[in-house]
Amino acid sequence: MPPSSSEHAFSVAGMVPPLTGLQFRVAVLLIGLGNFLSVLDTTIANVSVPTIAGSVGVSSTQGTWVITSYAVAEAITVPLTGFLTKRIGAKRLFVGCYIAFGLISLGCGLSSSLGMLLFFRVLLGISGGPLCPLSQTLLLELYPREKATQANVLWSVTTLIGPVIGPILGGIICDDYGWPWIFYIKVPIAAIGGLVLLVLFRGQPDPTEKASVDRIGLLLLIIWVAALQILLDNGRNVDWFASPEIQILAVVSAVGFVAFIIWELTDPNPIVDLRIYRYLGFTVPAFTLVVGFGAFFASLVLLPLWLQTNMGYTATWAGYATGIMGILSLTMAPLAGKMAEKIDPRLVVCFGLLGLASIHIWRMSFNPEVTFLQMAWPTFFTGPFLVMFIVPVTGLCMKAVPPEKRPTAAGMANFMRALASSFAVSLIQTGWSDAIRTNQTELAGAMKHNYGVISGLIHSGAHLNEAVAGLTMILEEQSVMLATLNMFGAIALVFLAGAVLIWFCPKISLAPHPGHSSDDNLSMEGISRD
Repeated sequence: MPPSSSEHAFSVAGMVPPLTGLQFRVAVLLIGLGNFLSVLDTTIANVSVPTIAGSVGVSSTQGTWVITSYAVAEAITVPLTGFLTKRIGAKRLFVGCYIAFGLISLGCGLSSSLGMLLFFRVLLGISGGPLCPLSQTLLLELYPREKATQANVLWSVTTLIGPVIGPILGGIICDDYGWPWIFYIKVPIAAIGGLVLLVLFRGQPDPTEKASVDRIGLLLLIIWVAALQILLDNGRNVDWFASPEIQILAVVSAVGFVAFIIWELTDPNPIVDLRIYRYLGFTVPAFTLVVGFGAFFASLVLLPLWLQTNMGYTATWAGYATGIMGILSLTMAPLAGKMAEKIDPRLVVCFGLLGLASIHIWRMSFNPEVTFLQMAWPTFFTGPFLVMFIVPVTGLCMKAVPPEKRPTAAGMANFMRALASSFAVSLIQTGWSDAIRTNQTELAGAMKHNYGVISGLIHSGAHLNEAVAGLTMILEEQSVMLATLNMFGAIALVFLAGAVLIWFCPKISLAPHPGHSSDDNLSMEGISRD
């Protein structure tokens, strides 16, 4: 077949033509897969936390550091993506992180102690952090401008399906093959995917430029994020602000945060470009993403934890109970993208968040006798509402800024999402633990005839210790059930807050007008608020 005119032009110029045909489809698939692996790692260990904790000899509470260590490292690394992209090139950086992700996953699986596992999980977060924003940037670069919505849908699907599939995949692997295999399975996938992309990208333009890193800004970011995360993780174990350690961490995180904001606003080359927030059309969807995704991630942590520790579920069945939402998520994602083109995307986001709130209100009807099927229906119907939230809100974040600002917008949105995930893990566990203690105290105080119950059990043939233990177990089960319902209610309220917040965003159409590129189709109100 003779070369096309565009291919001939590139040949004359000594450049490799853009990817087309099978090469284009393979590249797009592997870029999406890289993003999927990065996001998958935020939840694949969720249902395995009790097993991992038992294996390395720590409590389930300490075991959750496996989740937060990755999330925090990812959140801190994402803002570095812009600097690294300028120095290394977007394609080279993506491929390098892709391959490193596989190699470091091997180290996670080989870990024999919590300290060793956390070390590799931090490295995994560092290598996985750039994959998410870079995948979005590269997809938008590969797709024609008039098909930018397709790129955003593909990116949103991989970002969405990762956390959904994670619990199922993690549960099955953990029960059938052992927890190290939740990390081993990613080694060949990431290595092969990275090497194939290395071949496909050979000769493709990958511009670099001189860039300096904001070292002070990076240091301040690490200080305040790490201090706040440790505060949230350990506060419930040491009676919060009654502990000098928590008081010091609170001061460090507060001072570090204020210093970070001041420095980033005055530095000419900040690591986190806070000036992006002058675009109201970006700021509102980005914070809506934080609110909604944080609430969603909190439910992804709470549900399997409750099912395994209090309902007797295995990791596999806890994964099924959580991941069943992925069925409708996959089928609804393209439709959600089309809806956002035809309808005001703010309305689609609002409807999605209201649906998610309704699902959690439905879950507040659970009781200790709830069956798997009764619990599965709300989770199953979560899928459509989830994509109606994620797909259009992601598109709004990118469309509200000029094209040259989109890498910054992608990085900031992903930074905020990753930070929301890590904080959500700590906050939901803290709220759940506190609610359990409060409910247990109230239930014990409300039982006026507890001595009569114990006496009745003794008369039935039980020993005193057995009767007391039985009554205590009943109290604990009811306390945990009530605490779980309390958290479902709190999550529903957060979703409702997000449904209100999105309406502060200026109206921006995501569909291109005939004869114009999608980049031209922006409301000036949404572009800038200068």
